Amino acid sequence: MILYPHFDINSQGHLTIGGLDTVELAREFGTPVNILDENYIRAQMRLYIRCAKQSFGEAALPLFASKALCCAEIYRIAADEGMGIDCVSPGELYIASRTGFPSERIYFHGNNKTDRDIEQALDMGVGTFVVDNAEELQALSNASLARGMRARILLRITPGIDPHTHKAISTGGVDSKFGSAIHTGQAAQIVKAALDAPGVDLQGFHCHIGSQIFDAQPFVDAAAMMVKFMAEMISTHGIRLPELNLGGGLGVRYTKDQPELDIEGTMQTFADKVRALCTSHGIPMPRVILEPGRSLVAAAGVTLYSVGSVKEIPGFKNYVSVDGGMADNPRYALYQSPYTALIANKADLPADFCATLAGRCCESGDLLGEGMMLQRPVRGDVLAMLVTGAYQHSMASNYNKLLRPPLVMVKDGQARVVVRRETFEDLMALDVEDPVYSR
Repeated sequence: MILYPHFDINSQGHLTIGGLDTVELAREFGTPVNILDENYIRAQMRLYIRCAKQSFGEAALPLFASKALCCAEIYRIAADEGMGIDCVSPGELYIASRTGFPSERIYFHGNNKTDRDIEQALDMGVGTFVVDNAEELQALSNASLARGMRARILLRITPGIDPHTHKAISTGGVDSKFGSAIHTGQAAQIVKAALDAPGVDLQGFHCHIGSQIFDAQPFVDAAAMMVKFMAEMISTHGIRLPELNLGGGLGVRYTKDQPELDIEGTMQTFADKVRALCTSHGIPMPRVILEPGRSLVAAAGVTLYSVGSVKEIPGFKNYVSVDGGMADNPRYALYQSPYTALIANKADLPADFCATLAGRCCESGDLLGEGMMLQRPVRGDVLAMLVTGAYQHSMASNYNKLLRPPLVMVKDGQARVVVRRETFEDLMALDVEDPVYSR
């Protein structure tokens, strides 16, 4: 097994995903190409739903965090499996709507929803708004009143918890750009404002402390802060707050030295703590909402590249250059995110060649990894980057006017394209051929 059971090596010495030969997939669909194992995604969604209901009660609902991987097919799968979704942009809402995703199971996030975003979401019938700030609260109230509606809302609250992950993916501190902090008194202020706002219906609170967290304790600490705050607001205002959204952020194993989390055991421990906290504060157990994203789809993915050059600099380092890079996966350039890579057509050979993986962008920082142990590559080999199902397709760009790769799903021995490869014509589609200046 290579990190996860759906990765294997066949009799030809080739890497497989979901039983399909990645070298053949690269030949069929070209490179770069993102491959996703649909059976793995469905199994993870079912696991989360089962564990959430067993641990927190039948009313519990996991939402797929769209920003991890947004495309029409993932929404169809989530709807089919009974998940909710959270969306953070009007684009994500639009795609979800076009696929017919049940609007009542959509939670709309974001720290800067424009008036147009709010109006679009209301007209779509979005089930719940997660309100970030006072200005958004007022705008939502006004837009709801204009439509004769009351929008169902949660307030995003910042519990002041540091999960000790990379600062760019830590979101629960007092000085976070997201939400209203308990510590400063601003959370209590926005609760009062929400109760006074005529166009909204406050149902509870939301928090999210960060991503790629392997220790359960930060989640427990955040839950303790949130339950205490919820109890205080119930007592102060004499209201019901039936829902608590505790976000997501469970870590995913990208390399063999990282742990593999027991999702079922972690969730049960977490639920036991939340239940005990509610009892100690004298409030009923709320409906708990969770927001897994990365842990549903990351391990489902592999990205296949073609090796272009192998540059050995004696006494310094070796470079292996591929036909993708930071344009299709900026995570190493942004966060120094670790990955496991191998030469897919030599997967059964020893990984005894230490190299820096370089992309094709005209940037010295365009790297996919450093100090990575590979089978010795040559031009034309297929390089596989594992565990790329989350935050690769969704963060891809056209930098240097490179084409974004396709998404291919595999299931039960079959492969199908769910997002086609961009073309040069796509790059020109928005350019105006004969622009005229207006007066």
